[in-house]
Amino acid sequence: MNLRNGRSKALAIGAVALVSTLSLSACGTDDNTKTTAGGTSSGAAPAASIACADKGGQLLGAGSTAQGPAIDVWKAAYSAACSSATITYSGGGSGAGVTQFNQGKIAFAGSDSALKPAEIDASKTVCTGGQGIDLPMVGGLISIVFNVDGVDKLILDGPTLAKIFDAQITKWNDPAIAALNPGVNLPAADIQAIHRSDDSGTTANLTGYLAKAGAGAWKYPASKTWAAQGGQSANGSAGVAAQVKQVKNSISYVELSYAQTNKLNSAAINTGASKPVEATAANAATTLASAKVVGTGSDLALNIDYATKEEGAYPLTLVTYEIVCDKGNKADALPVLKSFLTYTVSDAGQQAIGATGYVPLPKELAGKVKTQIDALA
Repeated sequence: MNLRNGRSKALAIGAVALVSTLSLSACGTDDNTKTTAGGTSSGAAPAASIACADKGGQLLGAGSTAQGPAIDVWKAAYSAACSSATITYSGGGSGAGVTQFNQGKIAFAGSDSALKPAEIDASKTVCTGGQGIDLPMVGGLISIVFNVDGVDKLILDGPTLAKIFDAQITKWNDPAIAALNPGVNLPAADIQAIHRSDDSGTTANLTGYLAKAGAGAWKYPASKTWAAQGGQSANGSAGVAAQVKQVKNSISYVELSYAQTNKLNSAAINTGASKPVEATAANAATTLASAKVVGTGSDLALNIDYATKEEGAYPLTLVTYEIVCDKGNKADALPVLKSFLTYTVSDAGQQAIGATGYVPLPKELAGKVKTQIDALA
């Protein structure tokens, strides 16, 4: 990362301060999205902070399930303010969202990983005179969730996680796990490792982390598609979280909000810093503040340092992108698209999802995103 330490820490402190002032409540329920008598949505922005499009209409999006609860919060607030617009977002995973976007079926796709070169080329068919671009919108973290008999605190590291998810470590009392958890009574039980069955940006981020921090134990490339051996599978973040909750001695990976909603235990990560790093929004904000823009032109794809050893920096941090056409958007959807995304990247929109366990974007990055939204055509 090339950002200077002073700026990185300042951004992190700002994001941490914002996160710490908000209660990390469960998300994705009706109680979090209902409209109050005052014209605001619970946990969301006042209607006065949202500039509606001059002309309403329907806006279709799909993709990442990790950002689903955030979209729910935004939809509730936006719909309360802009009754002439209808926002529809279906999950299905990042891979499905990108596919639908490149088929021209939706105006934006949510993806937890940036577009690949082949996907950008494919987007030029539907983005007349332009291409698909990545706009960071939802900051978050991947929580390593577990359901192990008699264990409520667990420390893991990159190499050990790589071996667990590739069936190289198969027992909870394996010496490698025991060495990271002195004094913990680990059961002599089989590990039930669970991964996503659908193409998932969350999987791409996890496998990217394992490839960089796994000390060679992870022999597969970072990918939306699960390639490792063994284990069980479930569809979507909600499906994975539900399966971990039901299956004894299981372990998997979900966005933090799903861990909170399902009251799942999250492992701390031994990064090589002076102490293991807990899976909290504040610790993810420290990592996100140092992310570097690596996209070109109007594309704002980020590089996150999965191998960070900075104190208090949680390494399994992700950003969900809203993928849109920089040019060639459908005329009937463009006004609502720009209006909705302008709200989501605003201070009010980012604070609203901060209350549900997400990580507000650093202000400098949010400003860059707003500039690109304004330029959409």
